[in-house]
Amino acid sequence: MTWETVIGLEIHAQLSTRSKIFSGSSTAFGAEPNTQANLVDLGYPGVLPVLNKQAVQMAVKFGLAVDATVANRSVFARKNYFYPDLPKGYQISQLELPIVEHGKMEIVLEDGSTKTVGITRAHLEEDAGKSLHEDFQGHSGIDLNRAGTPLIEIVSDPDMRSAKEAVAYLKKIHTLVQYLDICDGNMQEGSFRCDANVSVRRQGDEKLGTRCEIKNLNSFRFIEKAIHYEVARQIDVIEGGGKIKQETRLYDPDKGETRALRSKEEANDYRYFPDPDLLPVVLDEGFIAAIRSTLPELPDQKASRLMRDYDLPKYDADVLTSSRELADYYETATKHLTGDSKRNAKLAANWVMGDLSGALNRDGLEIMKSKVSAIALAGLLIRINDETISGKIAKEVFESMWTDSKTADEVIAVKGLKQITDSSAIEKVIEDVMAANPAQLADYRSGKDKLFGFFVGQVMKITAGKANPAQVNDLLKKKLVG
Repeated sequence: MTWETVIGLEIHAQLSTRSKIFSGSSTAFGAEPNTQANLVDLGYPGVLPVLNKQAVQMAVKFGLAVDATVANRSVFARKNYFYPDLPKGYQISQLELPIVEHGKMEIVLEDGSTKTVGITRAHLEEDAGKSLHEDFQGHSGIDLNRAGTPLIEIVSDPDMRSAKEAVAYLKKIHTLVQYLDICDGNMQEGSFRCDANVSVRRQGDEKLGTRCEIKNLNSFRFIEKAIHYEVARQIDVIEGGGKIKQETRLYDPDKGETRALRSKEEANDYRYFPDPDLLPVVLDEGFIAAIRSTLPELPDQKASRLMRDYDLPKYDADVLTSSRELADYYETATKHLTGDSKRNAKLAANWVMGDLSGALNRDGLEIMKSKVSAIALAGLLIRINDETISGKIAKEVFESMWTDSKTADEVIAVKGLKQITDSSAIEKVIEDVMAANPAQLADYRSGKDKLFGFFVGQVMKITAGKANPAQVNDLLKKKLVG
């Protein structure tokens, strides 16, 4: 029996406001526990929440970026439940009238085709606190600094059919909220996390299967692994004659499995009702239009422009626009190059996606912390273009630039890496190599063409890789024929 996977994601993005959604408490990360939660955050009797205008603006900005409907009137509701890290017993959220509805996001699939994932809604809400278990023997601690932190919860339609599609969608949202400057996207600090609703059904069935929700996934790798495990688990249960229970589950990355946390609640279990302390949010068209005018160039728009302006392949454009900072780095480097613009654009793309990204990944750095600036990289590429150094030597120069914080010209001068382009000097080396290897020369002239690479290697070895490769090849072809 062939099974179909059905996935919907609920993404929680922490909005980059300096204060909380209903109080003036700081949202800064890393403060001592319980030093950034005031009486409003904790819902003490007699206090009143006041809505953070910037949080509303950020939610509207997101809605416009995903081509959604931004509500002229939205309502906050109390979602009633008690967890240890939610001491007031309810969370202020939105249910029936969210601020954003009916958006969409286009993702690229493995085969290069595209797919549109619907966004059901995006609503504003406050975060709960955090339970701490690691530093307490037989007890748990509670840190309420996060209580009241502004979130936008982005709920997708159940449109994804594989873990890879889910990750592609999640990455696209992750990139978008950073381009919009509404969320820093830091998954390690909990600024960007998601819950995955997963179900399976027999191929061809229209009715959705019973779903399970996997909570608080905060890495792309864990999300993919959790979905793979959960799909296999559900299929095993059904094929074994059992039934899937609707429940909330947690993913254990150490064991690589999901486990039951609690039975899944429905909206009526939370006893939602309009928050009596907060008025409806009413937005006029002028307010929405003003925010629309502040939208930056979005990832898909930027990728299209790079393809048009720099004649880049779609793959390159998509990789280079995976973050706004990476795209800015690339364009800065490219604009400092002279000569053949098309060749320069592709050369810069190859180096940014290749050696630069490799060094960043190796050292665990973001592009903003690169040890080689965009202008410094351009200086290296200029020396490749004017044949001061070869592409191979450029890699050595780059590593020295990375470790020693020197310019390309400084490294080339100190290490004596300038390329040999004097034809007579290269010819002399070729003649010496031919004289030292008479047997290989005779074999080559008798038809063993593969020995050409041997002679190239010997010349490059003697010149310590400094001989111009193109000249070496041209001169060898002439000399070896006799």
